[in-house]
Amino acid sequence: MKLNMLSAKWSKSKKRVGRGIGSTKGKTSGRGHKGQKSRSGVAIKSFEGGQMPLYRRLPKRGFKSIKKKNTASINLSKIQEIINKKKILNNTKINLQNLQKSNLINSKYKKLKLLGSGDIKEKFDVEVNFISKSAKEKIEKSGGKVTLIK
Repeated sequence: MKLNMLSAKWSKSKKRVGRGIGSTKGKTSGRGHKGQKSRSGVAIKSFEGGQMPLYRRLPKRGFKSIKKKNTASINLSKIQEIINKKKILNNTKINLQNLQKSNLINSKYKKLKLLGSGDIKEKFDVEVNFISKSAKEKIEKSGGKVTLIK
């Protein structure tokens, strides 16, 4: 088979609607009589012929809070890792500003929460907005000081 041996595919011409009663698609052009569907430019969105529409069959999901809190949360294990890598000196107070200056927390956050996952070896002082009970216990046990900011 060669390219010059291929024949063009002949397609049937489209039915021209609205060209007289004798053409089988004249007068109402196959749209029936009256009603919303007979008018031009109108489509009934998401209507499935009486079947429950997809958007109503699926469950509602998610919730966007109006009062979204810009709170960064960090674990004790992460702080221990930071001190070990000497990104923050252990004699400086660990707070949101220091963590943002050393590019460890994104600058979009306005508050800081300390979580108690992991263990700590050095003593250090923290200045946070929120803290979990376990984190507070671990810091005070190691000899550090916790300051809550409101």
